Amino acid sequence: MDGTISPDDPRAADVRALLEVHLALMSELSPPEDVHALDVDALAHPSITFVSVRQDGDLLGVGALKDLGDGQGELKSMHTVPAARGRGVGRALLVHLVDLASTREMTRVSLETGTQEEFRPARSLYAAAGFSECGPFADYELSPWSVFMTRAVNGAG
Repeated sequence: MDGTISPDDPRAADVRALLEVHLALMSELSPPEDVHALDVDALAHPSITFVSVRQDGDLLGVGALKDLGDGQGELKSMHTVPAARGRGVGRALLVHLVDLASTREMTRVSLETGTQEEFRPARSLYAAAGFSECGPFADYELSPWSVFMTRAVNGAG
């Protein structure tokens, strides 16, 4: 993947525009009660580290790591612009965020994604990175629209 991953401001104009596309897509694919994507204000919360991938200043993708406390982290708002898909942007973001969790001495990183066919590539990406299906975590509830995945970090079981 060509590009640089670094902390970013979810309120930046180009990032905000991408996040609006992300939220609209999530709302199109899932019923309102099962849309767990965060808005810009939520992504600016101190418990969340928000990052982007840029190449020559152009935004290619975004992702975030939320600190859930007790050594637990959650991946949020992973999204790659359509023109950059298939170039390893999502994989690079995923590796970066898991590495970030490791440096913060988290022992587990989890995520929620959709069950629909449109989410199949994301589920495959997560599985290839060592994530396996699990039950609901944090404040999530079991839903036919959600798949929960988790993986250990820092050698934790």
